[in-house]
Amino acid sequence: MATARPIRDPRSRIEPWQDPEAAPFVRIQGVTKTFGDLYAVDNVSLDIFKGEFFALLGPSGCGKSTLLRMLAGFEKPTAGRILIDGVDMTDFPPWRRPVNMMFQSYALFPHLTVRRNIAFGLEQERLPRAEIAERVAEVVRLVRLEGLEDRKPEQLSGGQKQRVALARALVKRPKVLLLDEPLGALDKKLRDQTQLELVNIQDRLGLTFVIVTHDQEEAMTVGSRMAIMREGQIAQIGTPSEIYEYPASRFVAEFVGEVNLIEARLLRVEGTFMHLRAPALGCAIVTDRPVPALPGEPLWVAVRPEKMTIAKAPPRETGHNCVEGEVFDIEYLGDVSVYHVRLESGAMLRATEANRLRLIERPITWEDRVWLSWGPDASVVLKS
Repeated sequence: MATARPIRDPRSRIEPWQDPEAAPFVRIQGVTKTFGDLYAVDNVSLDIFKGEFFALLGPSGCGKSTLLRMLAGFEKPTAGRILIDGVDMTDFPPWRRPVNMMFQSYALFPHLTVRRNIAFGLEQERLPRAEIAERVAEVVRLVRLEGLEDRKPEQLSGGQKQRVALARALVKRPKVLLLDEPLGALDKKLRDQTQLELVNIQDRLGLTFVIVTHDQEEAMTVGSRMAIMREGQIAQIGTPSEIYEYPASRFVAEFVGEVNLIEARLLRVEGTFMHLRAPALGCAIVTDRPVPALPGEPLWVAVRPEKMTIAKAPPRETGHNCVEGEVFDIEYLGDVSVYHVRLESGAMLRATEANRLRLIERPITWEDRVWLSWGPDASVVLKS
């Protein structure tokens, strides 16, 4: 069973993107790709550092796969440059780039064994047989395919096929490995396990991985950093925790995780605290994450469901960040339940609570009157 990457104390480690002297390993500079009048990628600039597991995340049609294909050399930018390890690769064909790509379909040769599928690229390069055998054996051990070398793809499970495709990509020892929705064909349990295996393999090899996915959980699990894309542009770049806790826009807040978005207007700012009024809630909101704004300016307050407390009794402080409503619906997800609470105004808020008790012992159920509350540090104020 694969183990997760250990959580490092951020105070004791400077990541390369935080180091002003660190040179990016992959540089995407003002890259645009058009198909007729359609802008698939629109003036994107992005730096990726050596040894990163970088995730490109976004909805279908946002340009993430087109950007990956330009990194691989399968598409040529309409404008801009792509540099890898200091070399301008913009006009280089795929076979002259120090990259390899793993596709969602795996693209295995059905008539070749696992060993021959993995060795195919090395054989095309006419490397010595002894070197090919050594490198194939190395990656077979790395991805745990021992004993399956003589099987053909039809004799493999989906997870085993995925490992063969990964081994074939790694055996050529690329400087950058590109992964295009590599786990999309796997069931959820196997996908979750394989995500951690990818992280551990990348960590052991120290290679630079760039993955494209529309699965936010996948991006947050494997990515050291991630870029959220929308309509051909980058909406936000950051670590998974930065993007989840400090979304830069309503789009990012809604796309990554679940969120309550509350329309509000600024009342005043007192020191580091921002006071707002939310008509749909009928209460004041206080947050310690102020943004530049004018009194009366319309804003949005984002509060994650797990940061809301739900209770049958009102909290001690009901002057702000506190509303009363009725439980309209409950999503039972096993480990947690999501409570949909309807307010007097008709607005709906969601609160998540861990299921510490069995279902029959649930203290809060449908149609109960409840109070929702949250702390000043639980919300983020957004201007768009």
